[in-house]
Amino acid sequence: MPGPTELPQLVQEFVGMSKDYLREETLEPARRLGRYAGLGFAGAAAFAVGALFLGIAAVRFIVELMPGTETPEVVESHTLWSGLGYVLAALVLFAVVGIIIALVNRKDPTP
Repeated sequence: MPGPTELPQLVQEFVGMSKDYLREETLEPARRLGRYAGLGFAGAAAFAVGALFLGIAAVRFIVELMPGTETPEVVESHTLWSGLGYVLAALVLFAVVGIIIALVNRKDPTP
């Protein structure tokens, strides 16, 4: 059993070792995890921008497939068909999002 004069020194050693342990086992891994999280957010932003551009391309493609878009002389007909193209494109994009959500939430059967 340590004597009364050794007790403050033992407490200081214990506090120092505790600080070193916490720094080594919590702070350094948290910094590494922060780097990975930053890369994950950057990747998610890149995929979001790509999905946005693909959605715009899908809208333009579907609108071009609508009848009456090749002759814009009749403005009312062109506007109605163009509007239907936007509605159809929105439905297609919602269907794609629904499929992605269903695939993400799918439970794999355990063997």
